[in-house]
Amino acid sequence: MAARSDENGVAGGDVSEPLLNKEAAGARPYSELYDAGVLSRLTFSWLNPLLRLGRSKSLDLADIPLIASEDGSAPLDAGTIFTVLATLRVMSEPVRMLPEIMTKMIQYRVSLDRIENLLGEEEIRDDDVMRKTTILDDSSDGTRIIHVQDGSFSWSGSELTLKNVHLSIRQGEKVAVCGPVGSGKSSLLCALLGEIPRTSGSVELYGTVAYVSQNSWIQSGTVRDNILFGKPFNKEQYDKAIKACALDKEIENFDHGDLTEIGQRGLNMSGGQKQRIQLARAVYSEADVYLLDDPFSAVDAHTAAVLFYDCVMTALSKKTVVLVTHQVEFLTGTDRIVVMEDGHVRQQGVYAELLESGTTFEKLVSAHQSSITALDNSSQQIQAEEQLVSDDDMSLSTSQVARQASDIEVSARGPSAAQLTEEEEKEIGDLGWKPYKDYINVSKGILPLTVMWINQVLFTSFQMMVTFWLAMAVQMNVSNALLVGVYSGLSILSCCFAYFRTLSAAKLGLKASKAFFTGLMDSVFKAPMSFFDSTPVGRILTRASSDLSILDFDIPYSVAYVVVGISELVTTILVMGAVTWQVLIVAIPVTIVVAYVQRHYVASARDLARINGTTKAPVMNYAAESILGVVTIRAFAATDRFIQNNLQLIDTDATLFFHTVAAQEWVLLRVEALQCLTILTGALLLVLSPPGAISPGFAGLSLSFALSLTAVQVFLTRFYSYMENYIISVERIKQYMHLPSEPPAIIPENRPPTSWPQEGQIELQDLKKENAVTYTYKQVRYRPDMPLVLKGITCTFSAGNKIGVVGRTGSGKSTLISSLFRLVDPTGGRILIDKLDICSIGLKDLRTKLSIIPQEPTLFRGTVRNNLDPLGLHSDEEMWEALERCQLHTTIRSTPALLDTVVSDDGNNWSVGQRQLFCLGRVLLRRNKILVLDEATASIDSATDAILQRVIRQQFSSCTVVTIAHRVPTVTDSDRVMVLSYGKLVEYDTPAKLLEDKQSAFAKLVAEYWANSKRNTT
Repeated sequence: MAARSDENGVAGGDVSEPLLNKEAAGARPYSELYDAGVLSRLTFSWLNPLLRLGRSKSLDLADIPLIASEDGSAPLDAGTIFTVLATLRVMSEPVRMLPEIMTKMIQYRVSLDRIENLLGEEEIRDDDVMRKTTILDDSSDGTRIIHVQDGSFSWSGSELTLKNVHLSIRQGEKVAVCGPVGSGKSSLLCALLGEIPRTSGSVELYGTVAYVSQNSWIQSGTVRDNILFGKPFNKEQYDKAIKACALDKEIENFDHGDLTEIGQRGLNMSGGQKQRIQLARAVYSEADVYLLDDPFSAVDAHTAAVLFYDCVMTALSKKTVVLVTHQVEFLTGTDRIVVMEDGHVRQQGVYAELLESGTTFEKLVSAHQSSITALDNSSQQIQAEEQLVSDDDMSLSTSQVARQASDIEVSARGPSAAQLTEEEEKEIGDLGWKPYKDYINVSKGILPLTVMWINQVLFTSFQMMVTFWLAMAVQMNVSNALLVGVYSGLSILSCCFAYFRTLSAAKLGLKASKAFFTGLMDSVFKAPMSFFDSTPVGRILTRASSDLSILDFDIPYSVAYVVVGISELVTTILVMGAVTWQVLIVAIPVTIVVAYVQRHYVASARDLARINGTTKAPVMNYAAESILGVVTIRAFAATDRFIQNNLQLIDTDATLFFHTVAAQEWVLLRVEALQCLTILTGALLLVLSPPGAISPGFAGLSLSFALSLTAVQVFLTRFYSYMENYIISVERIKQYMHLPSEPPAIIPENRPPTSWPQEGQIELQDLKKENAVTYTYKQVRYRPDMPLVLKGITCTFSAGNKIGVVGRTGSGKSTLISSLFRLVDPTGGRILIDKLDICSIGLKDLRTKLSIIPQEPTLFRGTVRNNLDPLGLHSDEEMWEALERCQLHTTIRSTPALLDTVVSDDGNNWSVGQRQLFCLGRVLLRRNKILVLDEATASIDSATDAILQRVIRQQFSSCTVVTIAHRVPTVTDSDRVMVLSYGKLVEYDTPAKLLEDKQSAFAKLVAEYWANSKRNTT
């Protein structure tokens, strides 16, 4: 948004944050915090006085003739009077522009201040890490490739994040980094990349680097583009990468193969698919050093084993790998283990040595061994030789389950994704008066517009009366007192009308701004998730920023100035015609030609403005994506390429802007030349008229108006052109003001009882959900030729039961949860909670009764307090109790601000594991009858996981808990387990019964996990 004020920057952030996290905001009951009314009150608290201040400036400047006339030092003869009047009329355009210039200067100043603040921020120091891209030739003897000597690092500068780190890694080593939540594992990788300021010690890193972040970073584009990451395509190397990352089978199932488009932030891919794509990106880069931050947390145990053995240990066998992981079962396969705790490297060594030394590592392993023991007891009927998975079974599509009529793999077919993001739609051709009617109708601005016209006509009339009075007074030789008195009275009245005109213009601008802003935000925030799946956020933000900025300021100014220009042009021609009527013979044809030229220009300028509107979104999208993945970009040394790509997008946008301005100057040059003919004609008629035919006063009056004719016509043409270009923003905003909405938040005639749900029973009846949603701004439609994601699931989650949901990555688990929260309504079937169809009640009534800890935990900018309790319903004591139960009590107590500790955008100043714990604390406060855990403990260690599972069992003992988990031990103590594959319900029974059948899908999943764990911990 144009830099209007610092408060506007806050408002802009408040708009963008929920848009970037729409799924998280929408699934939670406090999404109304981001509704349009709240945001509009923040925005218009500063917009109202700013517009009124800018408009009132025109009143001050309209007093200039009056002030000049009351200075009696100058002789008031015809020559003096009309020379001054002519000068003032020529100056009228720049004088009228002063309010707009002042407003723009304020905006530019604020923008420059923000840019200055950004440029003044502390930058990454190149000397924090001594990086050399080449490795010594004698690397075969185990050359040291990473070396940290007594390194201390700090994110904030006040408190050390990593303390006295000593770490030396040789080429080809596989080093695992483990430790409890918040111990500094991810920070250690960032320190090696130079992302954390170094306060002491030294860091050396040799060779090229590939980095896989804990939060998957995926660009908009195709699967292939994301894997190649700017490198040339090499088929052999490419096939090796996708096979090592277990993507080959899934890519085969994509409708467009590896040319399938990935939506913004990978929205049409599962968490596991996104993680494997960025892992394949790293493998394809053929780097020397691989820094992998918890790459297995988003995938199931089977896929994790494939990634570890086929990717880390085989494809990267000759590479140096630093692997951060919570999966203890893979630690024995590494050359060395680094144990982190409280920012310190507590232990280093091989598995057996560390296990004997006790302390932190022993706790981590003990927690894992406990889960394995429990799992072993549950599956003791399965013989060890049957549990071991053969090499053939380690492929993604070999576990056949004869559970339904056809054989079903317990794996996920990748989404049959069509090209998801469509080209941005824009209007074509001349829409006539429709955008103007929309502007007036939406803002209900017919009254202020009418009042503005009336006051402008009155202002112009009194201005004409003033000039005619001067012409007559000079001829009649009236006294100076009478001349000045009448002139002053008429001028004061004209100034009053000018003041009311400007107030009306300001009122029109405010009404339009509020109506369009509220309508846009209300429509966007109530749009279904399918809209966000197919619409890049940049398209929404350009409308919520630059287009709304134009609507706030530029359209009201241009409308007012067009009204002024039309009235003054008509007045000027009428005055000239009244003195020398012959001038109309030239003036009228010239005006017609000017209108034709302007119409010819507007046709081109309008489409240029429309195209220019669509070139801004790619700039914002690319910048936003680059910011999210800046660590990855720098790690891959791709900064220059991204800068060049960004500059190309900016150049494309600037090119359209240049052509727009050039076309405008083209029309202004021709208009000015044409109106010079009228001036020349008027002047010649005055000179050639017979002596005495025209009085000196009226001759001066006509000439003074003639001299301003060009300026008036150029002024009118300029602002009419501006208005035609600016009105395109109304078109663009209107496109998103009538989006198909989610179901209503509340259905008054169908509200559930306050105590609903009392039991928490969930019934799924033939539940179906289609894939490949296609969205336009006019309608939502499902492509009928696309396969179902959920295929007729029927089962019942009994009240108070703990339900485990398992299946390969992308098998439909998260889609099931989306249907439960009605992020997208099912295509067929029903979901009943305590016998009540959830599609029959409002979204707010549903979502306030459900709690969720999502797969990708989201925190919003603010404090710990308002992230735990956004609606302010709980006391500090209750919040501290929740923090203690979710293992964050000690961490928060150690901060000076306690519950008011700052949470940055997306919670980036907290680790992913800590963010998941915050989400757990949030649901502990709400205590709803139904709790959904979507991979809620994927990013925490086994010890913390065990504690949290115990807390959940205790605190939600009477609640229905639905758990999606890749860690099989997490669901083995569930009352029932649901196994999904290809969107079908493969199995649904108690864990014990499922384990009795050695050929069951769940038994095979347990066998795989148990076998991998036993193999890696013995």
